[in-house]
Amino acid sequence: MNSNISLEVNVAGIKLKNPVIAASGCFGFGREYSRYFDLNRLGGIAVKGLTREPRKGNPPPRIAETPAGILNSVGLQNPGVQAFIEKEIPFLRGFDTAIIANASGNTIEDYEYMVKTLSDADIDGIELNLSCPNVKEGCMSFGSTANGVFEVVSRVKKKAGKPLIVKLTPNVTDITEIARAAEAAGADAVSLINTLLGMAIDAKTRRPILGNVTGGLSGPAVKPVALRMVWQVSKAVNIPIIGMGGISNGTDAVEFLLAGASAVMMGTAGFVNPMAWVETIEGLENYMAENKVKSVTELIGGLIV
Repeated sequence: MNSNISLEVNVAGIKLKNPVIAASGCFGFGREYSRYFDLNRLGGIAVKGLTREPRKGNPPPRIAETPAGILNSVGLQNPGVQAFIEKEIPFLRGFDTAIIANASGNTIEDYEYMVKTLSDADIDGIELNLSCPNVKEGCMSFGSTANGVFEVVSRVKKKAGKPLIVKLTPNVTDITEIARAAEAAGADAVSLINTLLGMAIDAKTRRPILGNVTGGLSGPAVKPVALRMVWQVSKAVNIPIIGMGGISNGTDAVEFLLAGASAVMMGTAGFVNPMAWVETIEGLENYMAENKVKSVTELIGGLIV
């Protein structure tokens, strides 16, 4: 590492040695990828989405490859929040990297329980996943309306003892309206974008490829949409933004920082290249050296329009 370059960022009180975070849902709890590279290299790890009780997830098939991306319909399979606290946090604390727990729920009460429970655990921040079905509201997504976001975030913020990052769904008419609602309700930061809703069909069988029919699209195909939304949100709110969506290398990360993100999350790229996170950190550092940028914070919001 170049000692004249600083990759350190602070996102809503979460200190990161570099702005590259492993995205929730793509990295599990880090055990598998720890066989490929030293997890100490990462700025942070956003763990697999957690729920109050263990979940088996959706019926298979759960993954479908698409042009420049993948569709997933895993359905939040996870061991439950208590198993995470007891079994996974001790493993993750063996590394010098920030731990961000991703919390999901079907009701506001679920979210309150999750945030309170995780706030008492040895983690650095909580990412609130608002793209889950709202059972009490006819299976609509909490995150699809400004009112829904404001209601959930304002309630759970009272239980939060750790920085609260609200993860925004892109499947809305106006992403800035949703982001403003999260900020007004007390979010310490926002992360975006979550996956775009899509589907794949097998023309031979005339049936959906995914067992759940529809799924979330991620990978390089969504990057232009993600960049646009990060840039729009950066103009609409005053809280930090964590950008994600199709990031595969250092140049991609720089683009998100220029659009207004303070840090980035990467996920799908790791399925193709397990070293993607490390190579992105190195690529970011090389860009800074070549362009005489001493601190990565100089890039944040630096887009010239």
